[in-house]
Amino acid sequence: MTYNYNRLWKLLIDKGVRKTQMRLQAGISTNILTKTGKGEPVAKESLVKIATALNCGLNDIVEITQECEVTK
Repeated sequence: MTYNYNRLWKLLIDKGVRKTQMRLQAGISTNILTKTGKGEPVAKESLVKIATALNCGLNDIVEITQECEVTK
């Protein structure tokens, strides 16, 4: 699976909110913020905290894509 947080970064820009400000409002650790920056998986609980702080849904902050293997 791949995790893309570009929606989160765009939302922060649109709302004029800095990453640190969002982190404090959401009550998440710097490690969670670092994971999102690296496109790593983050616990759903943390994503819910971010979405709540930004008054949006999970689909507004992360896109999760499952990669399919093709076998012959």
